[in-house]
Amino acid sequence: MKRALLIIDYTDDFIADEGALTVGKPGQDLHAYILGLAEGFYGAGDYLAFMVDEHEPDDPYHPETQLFPPHNLAGTPGQEMYGDLQKFYESIQDSPQTLHRMKTRYSAFAGTDLFIKLRERQINELHLVGVSTEICILHTAIDAFNLGFKVYIHQEGVASFSAEGHEWALNHFRNVLGFAVI
Repeated sequence: MKRALLIIDYTDDFIADEGALTVGKPGQDLHAYILGLAEGFYGAGDYLAFMVDEHEPDDPYHPETQLFPPHNLAGTPGQEMYGDLQKFYESIQDSPQTLHRMKTRYSAFAGTDLFIKLRERQINELHLVGVSTEICILHTAIDAFNLGFKVYIHQEGVASFSAEGHEWALNHFRNVLGFAVI
């Protein structure tokens, strides 16, 4: 079974203290786990997909414009991977094992070629990490479920803006979608 690690929105704007829409400390606490997991997947010959939120300033047509402050604006430093994950990404960005895509919706599948790239490589097992558990992780996981992937959620690799939303999503993954939460 071929597998991929999807690193979703683990960027400066979502994680750093000065990020435009930061999860803050709960996201920062994931750093060593996500970096270690990424290095392990890459070292094992598995596929890594860095999926990064992208927005245009004051886009009147985007539904998030009314919901959240401007974040992950196109071409800004806020879109860089948080901490040492950026250096790791830069060291492997040209590898055929690596995908980096901008996404404009909660799900990493919506409006991207992620599904095509995974199927081309015959990947059928996905491991999800990043933020936010009940937003982008959840929507990506539901799409992966509907597309027939086997999905694993790494509990030590996801965080949220609220403890309640985080716990709700973890329970939803286990009890409604039947995912392994590891």
